[in-house]
Amino acid sequence: MGIFIVYWVIAVLLFVIGIVQIIIKAVRNQPVKPGIQLVIASVIMLVIGAGACAVILSNLKIGH
Repeated sequence: MGIFIVYWVIAVLLFVIGIVQIIIKAVRNQPVKPGIQLVIASVIMLVIGAGACAVILSNLKIGH
């Protein structure tokens, strides 16, 4: 269960760092491509993680 928490924390951190990079580099008129790549990676992690959680939850049996 702990690995799921670490996974989601990393996904959120990548997203936040990517957004901050985009804002800072846009203000300084620098290329924003690295920030956009981080945001895209975090969105991909979000989709994969949500899919994995859905599969795990669908395999849980309620009752007997």
